[in-house]
Amino acid sequence: MDIHRLMIFCKVTELQSFTRAAESLGLTQPTVSEHIRALEESLGEKLFDRLGREILTTPAGKVLYKYAREMIQLRDKAVQAIGKFKGDLSGSLQLGASTIPGAYMLPRLVGTFKACYPSIQITVKIGGSGEIVKKILEGRVEFGIIGAKWDEKKIVLEQICSDELVLAVYKGHPWEGRESVELEELAGEPFVLRERSSGTRMVTAQELEKAGFSPSLLNVVAEMGATEAIREAIKARIGISIVSRHAVREDIERGSLFAVPFKQMSIRRPFFLAQRKNRELSPLCSAFLEHLRTEGDMEARQDR
Repeated sequence: MDIHRLMIFCKVTELQSFTRAAESLGLTQPTVSEHIRALEESLGEKLFDRLGREILTTPAGKVLYKYAREMIQLRDKAVQAIGKFKGDLSGSLQLGASTIPGAYMLPRLVGTFKACYPSIQITVKIGGSGEIVKKILEGRVEFGIIGAKWDEKKIVLEQICSDELVLAVYKGHPWEGRESVELEELAGEPFVLRERSSGTRMVTAQELEKAGFSPSLLNVVAEMGATEAIREAIKARIGISIVSRHAVREDIERGSLFAVPFKQMSIRRPFFLAQRKNRELSPLCSAFLEHLRTEGDMEARQDR
């Protein structure tokens, strides 16, 4: 069974589109269609139902996808193992991460790792913790970094790093330069929140309640679906918010935002390395995880 053809099949399955798969692979749409037709003919099974512009993977296609992914991963492991044997680690690595580690922590670590191994390719898929866990279980990423403990027997979790959540205010706010604020003072301030499914919002609510302050007392003036939107909302003086220190680090250094400590508490949010139980890691993945643990630990010590 041709590996290249299976790669095309997997891409069509993942994108649910012949056209998008062709664009992603740098092929023409007729070429992708011909490869799928040849694969269906060789197997004697229909792999996709074509419903106008929409396509759906058939039951036979879903069975093939599982094994096709395993075959492609095994091929990649073999190539990487030979490269490592020759002293030149190469190949591609697919990993997943929730928003904060994916957008603010992993890019630097990927950059320092790639500086050691220029020929590798690393793809970071960013999504919610549930979405990342699903990708791990399906074999679409080798591991993920998520911001919530996940109750799934097939997933192994390891706390890999943590992030401080800080109260961020805009330049010129009355609290700029304050040594600390009382939790009770939050009640009268316009406040910007992440959406309800956000891990940052859930951790913030839990910690406020533990400290004796009900989140219902917050004067919520806006809800935003992304951390970047929260940053811009604070700078636009819409309100203040509790956000990841990683997300506002540059703003604090430039003096466009200010982190004000709480008198009664500090908030730290753990991040977990999530892996499929008993899955053998590729040489590239093993090397990157070693780099992640070493460099991530150094960064955590610097933050403290």
